[in-house]
Amino acid sequence: MRSITRTVVAAPVLGFAALMAFAGPASAAEGTVMAELSPVPVNPVDATGQAMATINGTTMSFELAAQGLLAGAPHAAHIHFGAEARQMCPAASDNNAAPLSGEMHPEEHLTTTEGAPAYGEIVVSLTTSGDATPSSGLAVDRFATGEDIEYSRGDVQVSEEVARAVLAGEGVVVVHGVDYDGDGTYGPGDRGVSDLDPALPGEATDPAICGVLNASQMGGVPAGGVETGAGSTTGTENLGLIGAGVGAVAAAGGVALYARRRSSTDS
Repeated sequence: MRSITRTVVAAPVLGFAALMAFAGPASAAEGTVMAELSPVPVNPVDATGQAMATINGTTMSFELAAQGLLAGAPHAAHIHFGAEARQMCPAASDNNAAPLSGEMHPEEHLTTTEGAPAYGEIVVSLTTSGDATPSSGLAVDRFATGEDIEYSRGDVQVSEEVARAVLAGEGVVVVHGVDYDGDGTYGPGDRGVSDLDPALPGEATDPAICGVLNASQMGGVPAGGVETGAGSTTGTENLGLIGAGVGAVAAAGGVALYARRRSSTDS
């Protein structure tokens, strides 16, 4: 009776060990996702864009292209993610916050703060070169400039959490910069100062176009990707204004064991 009891109890234990042994370590994040970028509701933008991100472990390559943005102006661009966010682009109904400093007609402006519950915080800054962390969220000298932008990179390091979130369709690409008053440059106007940095006009940091990175949208890729780190550098009339806010944005975030046991039959 004693040997039968030992055999019955040991069986599920050995079975679990075998399953664990053959399961091995979790596979590294790997894959490609794409987003079609369209205007953020409420904001007067007539632009479109495309973004693609490829993940290999914790290394990201990306391509970003956009057409119809404010000419001669730099456009900050990021991948956003938040575990508590809706992981989507904002809706017109998100335009419900109280007026910001200097903001008149708030119903006509969907700000970055108002969009955050939809897309979350910055997790990757889509800079043309150098640091790509949230700390470079307003690194104007390292974002593309102009009406039509197009650039790519292949050396961005991200966390495992971000890599898996992006591949799971939870990353949202946002390109910023809205000329509300149509004067061809970033200025305070009726929008007032930025909710990210009061030294900047809100026009410079409000979301313009947005899209969710998703494998189901892999019908094409941004056309004519340029060399890594390349991007338009025109529009210097806006650099001094926005450069004051550089660095103002920051984020808030094998070996398998194989056991083999041999037991003798208890006679």
